[in-house]
Amino acid sequence: MNWKTKLGGAAAVAAVAVSAPVVIGQQRAIRTVSSISAADKASGAKQHPQLLNEFGGPYAGPQAKYVEGVGRRIAVQSGLSNAQGDFTVTLLNSPVNNAFAIPGGYVYVTRQLMALMNDEAELAGVLGHEVGHVAAQHGQRRQQAAQRNAIGGALLGALAGAFLGDSGLSGLVQKGIGTGSQLLTLKFSRSQEYEADDLGIRYLASGGYDPSALADMLASLAAQSDLDAQVTGNARSTPAWASTHPDPGARVERAARTAEATRVNSTVRNRDAFLNALNGVLYGDDPKQGVIDGNRFRHPDLRLSFTIPDGFGMENSAAAVSITGSGGQAQFSAAPYSGNLDSYISSVFAKLGGGQGGVPQGEVNRTTINGLPAAYRTIRASTQSSQVDATVFAYEFEKGKAYHFLILTQAGQGIGPFTPMIQSVQRLSAQDAAAIKSRKVTVVAVKAGETVQSLAKRMAYTDYQLGRFLTINALEENSVLKPGQRVKIVTW
Repeated sequence: MNWKTKLGGAAAVAAVAVSAPVVIGQQRAIRTVSSISAADKASGAKQHPQLLNEFGGPYAGPQAKYVEGVGRRIAVQSGLSNAQGDFTVTLLNSPVNNAFAIPGGYVYVTRQLMALMNDEAELAGVLGHEVGHVAAQHGQRRQQAAQRNAIGGALLGALAGAFLGDSGLSGLVQKGIGTGSQLLTLKFSRSQEYEADDLGIRYLASGGYDPSALADMLASLAAQSDLDAQVTGNARSTPAWASTHPDPGARVERAARTAEATRVNSTVRNRDAFLNALNGVLYGDDPKQGVIDGNRFRHPDLRLSFTIPDGFGMENSAAAVSITGSGGQAQFSAAPYSGNLDSYISSVFAKLGGGQGGVPQGEVNRTTINGLPAAYRTIRASTQSSQVDATVFAYEFEKGKAYHFLILTQAGQGIGPFTPMIQSVQRLSAQDAAAIKSRKVTVVAVKAGETVQSLAKRMAYTDYQLGRFLTINALEENSVLKPGQRVKIVTW
């Protein structure tokens, strides 16, 4: 599945034909499906627009065509279809390290994860891993298990949290905190991840690539996870791929052994072709979607900013900013605004409650935050084991525009640990908005006398320059660079 796989109900339970087990060398057999069913195609086509919206839409750069070609060539190795045109491969405009696939021939990878790769074989290995989850029907099995274990059928997708059993607010949590395709997120078991690794490696071998490329990519992911922990002090949310996959560090050696067992002589990596395609890709947050700097979120187009409390993580998507920590969960987003904050809050609750009529009436409180008219309302909801407080806190920025936080905390806390965040919301000045810049990956050739230390100083960051440079290039601090060697740096 992914470094976060998305799977919808219809797609997950669609009827499929099962192929004979696939065996290479002395590897064990893995039973896989042998075709893309009509039901899968219909379900995938329905989910595709939702997934694009959730992950920033398709990336518009020239890299997209390159990724599509590599993805289609590796996808046909799965046996799901012999026609490359049956697969829709999308490069997503997302700043998180992520890749996933859904039944119906839909495969996705983010530009951020592409930037962590160092050759075409690594890209093919990741995409092959994701297709392997679909071919092995892992999503169907995990969804069936989730349905058996879910309390009241309400699952929080991307954010771990409360299960609202029979209360009228079960839909609120489903649709509010775990919005859109996040509800389709399922965590795969260790054995399923190993199977997907094995299939990805087999697809690499049969596709003519070096089968050890996936192990190399897993090593880069492990290094990125370590770097993220250092940079953020664990304040920012767990990387998407890490939240749904076993520790990549524990898989590197196993993947290397599996690649060795394929007993093929292919060594194709296509590093230069990959770096040529990657050069210039957007890196990190897209200012058009807002940017995260430590604990602060800023959006230059919406002209707003806020800061989350210490100990909480933050992740940005095209539709919302999600905040999570041990003290609760929150999401910042927008809804249609008629000019009345009371009506705005009621409409948010009504929409999140699924129109079930289960949201009780209550008083809306008025206040002012940093000169912004604001209003909020808290509702108590019962779960099968406890109670939670659900709060909608809304702000009026200008005529016709309002934004809100949806907050979930333990019963009796109300806004609780999110009070500093609520009070930090403010208008962003034109000067501050104009100062927000985007980063990109730039491929350069090493000059005589240059070292990892000297090149790291060119990274467009004020902290962890060396660590960032080493991680993105899969290098060690004592690595010796050769003149003419091509490496990646991140520039403005």
